Amino acid sequence: MSDAHIVCSELSFSWPDDTPVFRGLSFSVAEGRTGLVAPNGAGKTTLLRLIAGDLRPQQGTISVPGVVGYLPQHLPLRGDLSVAEVLGIAPLVEALRAIESGDASEENFAILGNEWDIEERTRAELDRLGLGEVPLGRHLYTLSGGQVIALGLAAQLLKRPDVLLLDEPTNNLDLDARRRLYRVLDEWSGCLLVVSHDRALLSGMDRIAELHPGHKHCGEIRFYGGNFTAYEEAVRAAQEAAQREVRSAELEVKREKREMQQARERAERRSSNAARNAKSAGLPKIVAGALQRHAQESAGKAKATHAARIDQARARLDEAERLLRDDDRIVVELPATRVPAGRTVFTADGMQIQYGDRRLFAGSGVDLTVRGPERIALLGANGAGKSSLLRLVHSGAGGRSAYLSQRLDLLDPERSVAENLTRFAPAMPTAQRMHLLARLKFRGPRIHLPVRVLSGGERLRATLACVLYAEPAPQLLLLDEPTNNLDLVSIGQLTSALTAYQGAFIVVSHDERFLAEIGVNRWLLLAGGRLVETG
Repeated sequence: MSDAHIVCSELSFSWPDDTPVFRGLSFSVAEGRTGLVAPNGAGKTTLLRLIAGDLRPQQGTISVPGVVGYLPQHLPLRGDLSVAEVLGIAPLVEALRAIESGDASEENFAILGNEWDIEERTRAELDRLGLGEVPLGRHLYTLSGGQVIALGLAAQLLKRPDVLLLDEPTNNLDLDARRRLYRVLDEWSGCLLVVSHDRALLSGMDRIAELHPGHKHCGEIRFYGGNFTAYEEAVRAAQEAAQREVRSAELEVKREKREMQQARERAERRSSNAARNAKSAGLPKIVAGALQRHAQESAGKAKATHAARIDQARARLDEAERLLRDDDRIVVELPATRVPAGRTVFTADGMQIQYGDRRLFAGSGVDLTVRGPERIALLGANGAGKSSLLRLVHSGAGGRSAYLSQRLDLLDPERSVAENLTRFAPAMPTAQRMHLLARLKFRGPRIHLPVRVLSGGERLRATLACVLYAEPAPQLLLLDEPTNNLDLVSIGQLTSALTAYQGAFIVVSHDERFLAEIGVNRWLLLAGGRLVETG
């Protein structure tokens, strides 16, 4: 375990259509817990697949000594598989059962090897991940999405890996399952590389690796010692320094341009004076011409010197701007969404959903009243009915509510951002619409691209623009796991928008830091079919 590490040297990889992902990428990951962060689309999942051996690089080498465990973001598992089959222990359990029943064949002993404690180890691992009561013979289709992910992690841990690769392991996990995962990873030793946007998980890392497009390479990784909080502080300090460098470089470019212009004007004056002096002094033409050529050569040399200095200043400015990140905050002003304190935004008694003979909620149903600009977090285990309750509230709230599903599927995918915004806010003047989109970082040709080709972060911003500036403006927002599948920049942008929003909202989320940052002031728990106040 102590020698576990990952070494990638001059790694290059492109997709079949020749789209480059990495070119000349070199880095190493030491023992300990490393969180890998980057905007969506930067190549995090591709990098994990390369390290795991699922993909082969076109050039370069990858060295991963020891046993590798890899938990992909989307598990390629069939529903008819048993728990034991997913864990990879079905042959061992069968051999153990046969031996216990008296079949002492050499084949069974060969299969079992030294794994006599396989059931005890398996039950202990499942128990740590909240699956202690799940039988080994149970089929996958009877488990929740979160249970399947926990099962996939248990399968990797049972390998006793030296290197463990995890791709967004907390997606689809409820709060309790996330906390169990945090504890398991806190106790795990070896080399861990985890891709995640879960800031609570990243706060337990020993270091943060940031993957982003480099200046000379396609893909570059920078390492920051400490957990995610230390990383944020380091990035903030670096951005402040970069901003100072940009301002200084801009002043230098202006100064060099000004000095070049002044030098040109002085040269023109000298040339004009020299011509007049030569004429008044009656110098021969050949002498006057030589003097003029000398003056022109001197001016040309001075111009070249100043031009080189301007090029150097511009290169410095380009480098400073390269280090300056795009601001992850967006500016929104939403006075039309203001809801006076005490105004009832939504009220319903006995809300119920019926599936055949089964009722989703207990007793006579769920009662809920939302007043004023309340900021409500709706908590509960996966499968408790939170998404169903949000849709029920939306259907009963009328035209002043807006519902954002996890899929961000509210917009017409074939229309552009500008066309979708026109559909939601037809009375908004064109100039105001363009100004709004620019403030939400939609500029130039990207305004006119169809929504289907936008990145996840762009689609989020486009959806927020259409929802928050709709006519009439919504006074109740319903958000279902809004941070799932968003990168850190997009989470920051969503936080900015919700902070500016002045109406009421109900949000389903297992991201505790996100809930704290958007100012949740009322907590509801849906459990056992009942909705109760908590916290």
